[in-house]
Amino acid sequence: MISVFKGSWPLYLGMFMLMVGNGLQGTLLGLRADVEGFSTFAISIVMSAYFLGFLFGSRLTPKLIRAVGHVRVFAALGSMVSAVLILYPTLVDPIAWTVGRVIIGFCFCGVYITAESWLNDAATNETRGLSLSIYMIVQMGGIVLAQYIVSLGDVSGFVLFIIPSVFVSLAFAPILLVKRTQPEFGQTKPMSVPDLVRASPLASVGMFLMGGVFAAQFGMSAVYASRVGLSVAEVSLFVSAIYISALILQFPIGWLSDRIDRRLLIIGVSIIGGAGSFIALMSESLWPIVISGAIVGGMSNPLYALLIAYANDYLEKDDMAAASGGLLFVNGVGAIAGPLFLGWMMETIGNWGYWAFLAALQIGIACYAVFRMTRRSRTDFEIENAPYVPLAASGTAVAAEFAQEVYLDTEYYEHKTYDEFAEEAEADTDETAQAEDATLTQTTQEPSDAQR
Repeated sequence: MISVFKGSWPLYLGMFMLMVGNGLQGTLLGLRADVEGFSTFAISIVMSAYFLGFLFGSRLTPKLIRAVGHVRVFAALGSMVSAVLILYPTLVDPIAWTVGRVIIGFCFCGVYITAESWLNDAATNETRGLSLSIYMIVQMGGIVLAQYIVSLGDVSGFVLFIIPSVFVSLAFAPILLVKRTQPEFGQTKPMSVPDLVRASPLASVGMFLMGGVFAAQFGMSAVYASRVGLSVAEVSLFVSAIYISALILQFPIGWLSDRIDRRLLIIGVSIIGGAGSFIALMSESLWPIVISGAIVGGMSNPLYALLIAYANDYLEKDDMAAASGGLLFVNGVGAIAGPLFLGWMMETIGNWGYWAFLAALQIGIACYAVFRMTRRSRTDFEIENAPYVPLAASGTAVAAEFAQEVYLDTEYYEHKTYDEFAEEAEADTDETAQAEDATLTQTTQEPSDAQR
């Protein structure tokens, strides 16, 4: 791990600071909007705008990179993020914030794509899985630190808006000042939604519903916590619990998913996440809310990678990268619609609509998984579980393709027998020996200067 981190520490440090900035603006806007008296539905529109911009960014950034290169795209988009973050407290208006969130979402998507391309290019077959795990830890760690910073400041002032702008600006230095070759950018075209549904209906429906869950966690959790009367420090604790549990439970759930029928695990994880929401419904005091947040976050985030792994079980290797891009598109559409529907629910039935929304989506995934088990049996296919690769929900299609490369590397090494490795080693040795013989023959046949 030390050697991997040492080789790419500027990228990890830069991404850590970017995630601090993104985590700050997400929570801070929700709290400030509540202070300014925005309606719940108006806040939901503001929060939904980020995911709309992110979806546009996923389609347009590759074209920008091909046109002007990684460095210029990274610097330009990062500068726009820094500028918009400072403008938020000077333009306190739902429409202005909605436009700002679209721009922020677009720019962060572009920045992530650029950084993930560099990270993937720097990794080798042997280090790619570890690189992706460190990247996910860095992402979650940045968001958690952001919640702590929010708890130290005044959400009604200017300082907390300046801090994420500073973090984003400083993130350029370790990434851009290190000499780094430009990676070749050839992002795979996403699989169409109809083809994706035919390949794996459960993964498609599950990723759409998970988009709503993630949007509620990232955009509306601070709004809900503020509306039920939690202090800023308590709101930070609640949001942190979501991401800390998400990081911790990725690995045991991943380990289990490689050993049992993934549909059973999807059902179990979804039911536990949905049931966890009811703890907060029984009491709106701090610790029941924190416990519910930890359960829902700990179940929903690994479910994201679990659905991608489940889809891989039914795909040819050549289709996996395209399928991942399609699944992320479906997830993005769900993330755009999620806050809008959640905002309407919270205005219509009250604050408890937040947990009712999360419970309905997760239990809906479980019910659909049960239905799919009656429609398609794994015994009808020669299926081996594709290796589970931890993946954060904030990743782009580049990160998803990065994860697919990890899977292919893992599968290659796991399925090679000792004899096959020995045959390859012997063939390499023979090729080396032949090349040496050819060089020696050429050298002995060429006359010396004296002979000439």
